[in-house]
Amino acid sequence: MKRLTYPMLALALALLAACSDSDPQNGNGSNTNAAPADVVAEIPASLAPFGDGYPNPGDPCRILGESDTTRNWLDDSATLVGCPTEASAAALQGEKLDTIDGVIVLSIPSAQSAGRPVEEMPDKLVPGTNFHATTQIPCSIDGGKTSAICDAGVVRAQTDDSLSTVEITKPDGSKRIISFQDTNAVGGDGSEADGAAGYSFKATRQEDETLIEYGPERYTIPDALVIGG
Repeated sequence: MKRLTYPMLALALALLAACSDSDPQNGNGSNTNAAPADVVAEIPASLAPFGDGYPNPGDPCRILGESDTTRNWLDDSATLVGCPTEASAAALQGEKLDTIDGVIVLSIPSAQSAGRPVEEMPDKLVPGTNFHATTQIPCSIDGGKTSAICDAGVVRAQTDDSLSTVEITKPDGSKRIISFQDTNAVGGDGSEADGAAGYSFKATRQEDETLIEYGPERYTIPDALVIGG
């Protein structure tokens, strides 16, 4: 048998490497030169995410509440949103503020920040307030053991892709904000600062009202407050 000399062995190895590089697929049939998929980041609790998706339930982005990380970005004239991928962030066309643990933080302007003066908005404000409507609603902060009546005011959505926010003054004087997409409650503004970061959120429709269970807190919010009528 003819023995391979060193030049012959080197040539054989070079040919083998060339054939391997020309194969567009690896051993399991996937394309080794394919561009990596859009990386999906988990939205961390430090960003206080809430709701089932933004701008619609099931969407990958989520509204961000108040936390030590987000506090300096919160603005009454915009919605703070976190998106787990570059593609989902680009679809919203908001102002990119930062990237935290792979999550793109965006500020989505409301009608006010887009340059529309308050007087030109469809809903006028209740004199002396920042709300489009105010009322009192049934509430509880101890799991329903003690019933109370809480003052509530709403800032209604002025664009299709923005949220209505209901601000509730709890019996202890602190505030709670519940956000709505139309009449669908999507979350509360709980944070580590007020001990609500780990609260579960449940919204149940009952005729023309929404019953909110947010940790030990209970609120009954009428559609008339959220959307008018």
